[in-house]
Amino acid sequence: MTAEDGVLAKYENQFSELLEDLPDADEPVWILGECYNVKTKKSELLSDVRSRFWFTYRKKFSPIGGTGPSSDAGWGCMLRCGQMILAQALVCRHLGRDWRWDPEKHQPKEYHRILSCFLDKKDSCYSIHQMAQMGVGEGKSVGEWYGPNTVAQVLKKLALFDDWNTLAVYVSMDNTVVIEDIKKQCQQPGRESKPRAGPCVRGEVSVSGQSCSEAQERALHLQSQSLDWRPLLLVIPLRMGINSINPVYIQAFKECFKMPQSCGVLGGKPNLAYYFIGFIDDELIYLDPHTTQQAVDTESGSAVDDQSYHCQRTPHRMKITSLDPSVALGFFCKSEEDFDSWCDLVQQELLKKRNLRMFELVEKHPSHWPPFVPPTKPEVQTTGAEFIESPDKLFESEEEFEILNV
Repeated sequence: MTAEDGVLAKYENQFSELLEDLPDADEPVWILGECYNVKTKKSELLSDVRSRFWFTYRKKFSPIGGTGPSSDAGWGCMLRCGQMILAQALVCRHLGRDWRWDPEKHQPKEYHRILSCFLDKKDSCYSIHQMAQMGVGEGKSVGEWYGPNTVAQVLKKLALFDDWNTLAVYVSMDNTVVIEDIKKQCQQPGRESKPRAGPCVRGEVSVSGQSCSEAQERALHLQSQSLDWRPLLLVIPLRMGINSINPVYIQAFKECFKMPQSCGVLGGKPNLAYYFIGFIDDELIYLDPHTTQQAVDTESGSAVDDQSYHCQRTPHRMKITSLDPSVALGFFCKSEEDFDSWCDLVQQELLKKRNLRMFELVEKHPSHWPPFVPPTKPEVQTTGAEFIESPDKLFESEEEFEILNV
């Protein structure tokens, strides 16, 4: 048994309640594009779920805006779910989908930097403070409950000020994803120089069997493509019914969790937000933010204790038919090829196989829509977790605010 197997076995015993709770059936479990057999891959399934960032209600953090609430209990659940879907995108961006959290091992610096973006303090770029105050621009008072679309708009605006992650957040309109607009938003402006490959000896053969010059040319192509494309978090707000989810959408909805680009789903029940990460049979698996924890002390100078940011208990399940019809699908595409692959999957698995479509995927910007202008930020410099003190101080004029709202 390897050391890794030993750790997995340890946590399998620790979380035996999950193993008993999950049905011991032949139906696979899908978690954010990964498939697990409950009978043979229990440890791997547990490790995957536990590795997702889990953001919950917190109390006794510094008051929002200086005089506002010092806890988000009772109102911040959708904001916490928004943090989780964004954190999943950042994990895929910097660590990869296969990365796993182990409390007994040292984590890479990128992991700690991602976590620092979400700490409950005013200068963390995706903190509850920043999200609640940016929500004021969406017509939400601090302390008011959010829906999936509103929190997606907040994430889209906050991402403009995050120079470390350089994430493009695209929120679809009218159930329509426009390929042309996404590619326009994700293209890096001002890239004139291309990365250089290492030295190559003429006639040398690479490990792959290609000539060295061919391998070098391919490496240059892949590097330039990865540099020219801003990683994409695609959010698709939907309403899949009137008062409850329409059963005709259920299979297509489940297909979204099978896609390797899946970043989860924002949704839940009326006034109860959950972060959905997968499904088994006719049940959804989700992380629940409705646990109030003490705010983590980040002022002492010591490393942040990250134990409370990972759900080390049974993840909840609910019948898909109990889902509120208002949801927001999330997908992460690190490269342009990744996005093109997602488009192909949507065409094949959702649009061609289903009579009723959850959303439309179109090549060109609809002519009857206003012109698409990629969002840009005001001239405010930020680096990673450092951020503005208060989003409502950013705008010099109403016109500048409207530009950001495009």
